[in-house]
Amino acid sequence: MHLDDRELLDLFRESSTKESAFAAIIKKFQERLYWHIRKMVISHDDTNDMLQNVFIKVWKGLENFREDSQLYTWLYRIATNECLTFLEQRKKKATFSLEDGDNGLSNSIKADQGFDGNKLEWKLQLAIQTLPERQRLVFNLRYFDAMPYERMSKILETSEGALKASYHHAAKKIEHYILNN
Repeated sequence: MHLDDRELLDLFRESSTKESAFAAIIKKFQERLYWHIRKMVISHDDTNDMLQNVFIKVWKGLENFREDSQLYTWLYRIATNECLTFLEQRKKKATFSLEDGDNGLSNSIKADQGFDGNKLEWKLQLAIQTLPERQRLVFNLRYFDAMPYERMSKILETSEGALKASYHHAAKKIEHYILNN
């Protein structure tokens, strides 16, 4: 049975169906959120940990969800904020320079069993990891998820113009990386 967001939220607000409604929400959104997070943090284990944190926050906050946006937009915003917080904490914990941090992400990609440095898709992933966090996020949302700027603007709480500029700069940096590496 496929329930829409309104039906899921109504079921969640009923004490007798709260847990089954939450399980249905997880089932409905888990895979898309997993891949959104994974594109940002690279590591499968970190992604799973963050996904759990996202759903804990959702469980705690869903009662107060005002429905100003779609449920998925709200979940995406929580996941995005978790990613940015995680990446910022990882950067602060690191005792190495920013360049070494970027190499750490690149090394995670290179350690993947399927890595072939000559394949364009791997070059693209390596190029994406050289971007600043915000540009990486905007690029991933636009390029891989084909998310409209209007929706991105609601998730990231910024103007469409700023997002377009971020995406443009990210695309130029990626192009430069691919052509020169």
